[in-house]
Amino acid sequence: MNYFKTAIISLTVLYSVGLRAQMPDSNARRVYTTRIIPDQEAPEIDGLITEKAWDAVEWTSDYIENQPDENTPPSEQTKFKVIYDKKYIYFAFRCYDQDPQGIVKRMSRRDGFEGDFVEINIDSYNDKRTGFSFTASVSGVKGDEFISDNGDNWDSSWNPIWYLKTNIDAEGWTAEIKIPFSQLKFGNAPEQVWGLQSTRRYFRAEERSVWQRVPQDAPGWVSEFGELRGLVNLEPQKQLEIQPFVVSQYETYPEEKGNPFRDGREAKLNGGLDAKIGITNDLNLDLTINPDFGQVEADPAAIALDGFQIFFEERRPFFVENKNIFNFRFADGSDNLFYSRRIGRNPQGYPDTDGWVKMPQNTTILGAAKFSGKTKSGWSLGLLESVTNREYAKISETSGRRSEIVEPLTNYSVGRVQKDFNHRNSYIGAMLTTTHRNLSEGELDFLRKAAYSGGIDFKHNWKNRKYYFAGNVVASHVVGSKESITQTQRSLTHLFQRADAGHVHVDEDRTSLTGTGGRFEVGKSSDGHWRYTGILMWRSPELELNDIGFLRQADEVRQFAILTHQTLKPFGGFRKIFTRFEQFSSYDFDGNFNRLQYSLSSNFNFKNNWNSYAQIVYKPRIYTNTILQGGPRFRYSDEVFQALNFGSDYRKKFNYYAGIYFSQGKSDSFSYLEYDWGFNYQPIDALTISFSPNYSINRSKTQYVDQQENGSDMRYIMAELDQQTLMASIRLNYNINPNLTIQYYGQPFISRGRYKNFGHVVKPTAAYYKDRLSVYTGSQIAFDAANEKFNVDENSDGTIDYSFANPDFSFVQFRSNLVLRWEYIPGSEIFLVWSQGINGLANTRDNLWRGLDTQILGKQPDNIFLIKATYRFLL
Repeated sequence: MNYFKTAIISLTVLYSVGLRAQMPDSNARRVYTTRIIPDQEAPEIDGLITEKAWDAVEWTSDYIENQPDENTPPSEQTKFKVIYDKKYIYFAFRCYDQDPQGIVKRMSRRDGFEGDFVEINIDSYNDKRTGFSFTASVSGVKGDEFISDNGDNWDSSWNPIWYLKTNIDAEGWTAEIKIPFSQLKFGNAPEQVWGLQSTRRYFRAEERSVWQRVPQDAPGWVSEFGELRGLVNLEPQKQLEIQPFVVSQYETYPEEKGNPFRDGREAKLNGGLDAKIGITNDLNLDLTINPDFGQVEADPAAIALDGFQIFFEERRPFFVENKNIFNFRFADGSDNLFYSRRIGRNPQGYPDTDGWVKMPQNTTILGAAKFSGKTKSGWSLGLLESVTNREYAKISETSGRRSEIVEPLTNYSVGRVQKDFNHRNSYIGAMLTTTHRNLSEGELDFLRKAAYSGGIDFKHNWKNRKYYFAGNVVASHVVGSKESITQTQRSLTHLFQRADAGHVHVDEDRTSLTGTGGRFEVGKSSDGHWRYTGILMWRSPELELNDIGFLRQADEVRQFAILTHQTLKPFGGFRKIFTRFEQFSSYDFDGNFNRLQYSLSSNFNFKNNWNSYAQIVYKPRIYTNTILQGGPRFRYSDEVFQALNFGSDYRKKFNYYAGIYFSQGKSDSFSYLEYDWGFNYQPIDALTISFSPNYSINRSKTQYVDQQENGSDMRYIMAELDQQTLMASIRLNYNINPNLTIQYYGQPFISRGRYKNFGHVVKPTAAYYKDRLSVYTGSQIAFDAANEKFNVDENSDGTIDYSFANPDFSFVQFRSNLVLRWEYIPGSEIFLVWSQGINGLANTRDNLWRGLDTQILGKQPDNIFLIKATYRFLL
């Protein structure tokens, strides 16, 4: 395509202009450390800073305010020291406070970041892009995060072993931190230079001060760090951790009469082992045997009326660690070559039977190994291998019991490499994934036998990271039976069967598909109030990644232009204002111009620590290839979306927020209205209560329902939809002490949809929405209440031409977790868990409150009682 060639040539010219060497920042501050002498005792971590070992180095201070008034003196000054020995690095902090009684000692669960705190960020690779963050709250609660993408991503799921104690005295408060070198990654140079940053939060003023100044218009966070020097002859700390676990689980649920698989109760006992082995000082091998992936926070409830799959975040520890190395987002949103939740997924098959069925909840992971890390020379390396077992459904029929395969033995492999160069201002990388299923002839023919994908990515910064050029290109190849490849062509991701598509068609003899995708981006990322970005991305029609990756839709080309403005200093009543303008357009590979959209939004942070957000979006052109799920391209009316929300001062013990979101199509062809609000209340430092309800109304006069054959023609049935959704999240956190917490989470959810005024599509791209449908008259359609379906007689001759099921729904769900977590020694934990779950279908004629009452309060829930114990050996 010509627009591909033009864009690539333009971006290449911009990239070549910026190719020149970047030198290290001469403005970086330096702090010097020293090794504890052999005959001297290491500091006792008690928060008092009284040991003689601390006298070996000087304090470093002169913190500068970062928020809200950057580059001004902070309200209170802070200082710290750094020393180390053979196995640990130690930090001591003195946080001055003229009013020690006013120090805010709020507690939270780990990574809650409440109250006053100090934070240390360590870029031990000195790669200017990644780092390890350790946060010490004055209450003694730890926070730890892995930093990647130069501060754009902070991953709180990283949980290293380290030690912390704090103390309040007449001058303010102090903290002592001890971090094992084995929890950090660094090279083997005789003398190390690490990137270092420290941040203090002065809670009463919601003020952040930093040791190394970071301007508000800086290109990132990690790239601006100061330096830690004096680390000499560090001995390699090849990490060896072994963590066995045991889980005892007891489940109760409503008994189903006649169902041998649902007798009302079930007990399980499980155990396994996780291990982490340091191959070198900066590369690890993670192993897991019979892993416990059941301790996962419940996914949020959701209903997808458009039929697309929903992306859920990964929470399993084995896959979370070093996940930044395996990340390969290549186009838009959640598109990724590797989506780890494919491993151990719900089985994809289901038995063809009228009997009772017991399906396995997840695919058993027999074992998994992961080799990952980053070397001092700038190589990021990752290799993951996992095998999942064959899974069988148990079936009870009148003729007896049997089992049927629902998921084959499957091998997943992922390889990733990335190299920094040009003084860490540029990188280039590659990724390769494979999926192999052990399928016998005629077995689960709808599944692809093998899938391969790969890609290359790069980024280059120039002029001290003021400008950047980034991009990636991916390709995929899937192989399988004729049935599986035909099903792939017809899936919602591809829809080759569209009658009006001139560039694709279903070929039932094909046994493979090959596609490409990618993204190119160029822009200004720092220096001054203004920033801008231009993006071009594409996904070809045959691109398929959903065996081990994530892809919602293929056959699309998108263009973005983004302009942002931010204030750099407080003024008037504002701490900061950030404004964003965005334009995007979309095409398919047949050359159809499908989308055009303009958006303007602003974030306002006020000096009283309230905040507000406003947005308006105009969509003058909306065509979709997917809404009719294989039917022709369909047009939606012009749309205007508006959003407005605000939040009160979150430092207060009681704070709240509220928002309203409204969208409407031209001629009132569709509308969406959402109310979102909630509050947080912390009556005492150890207790936090939050409540977050949400109510939405979704109305559409052209909602897709079904498709049915009428002779040689296909009827794409649409209707007027009135959908209402009500949900709420309730959280309670109580800290007995920093290492012993009680947490409760509950979420009731109901979504009810009612349909009327059915019709079929006649002019899918007509400008006026009523011209797109032929609405059935009373003589053409009748409801069969006994069979819960609608019968259609288009020519009113007394003969039913086709039927479709009643699409009305009222889905109800309730999920809750009550967890007691005790970290009895660093890295080793005991969990006591009580989980409840209810799924039901309410009467669609009932209102939302009645539906919640009958399905939640009126039904026996599923209960799971679980005890899990781990012990983490650090050798």
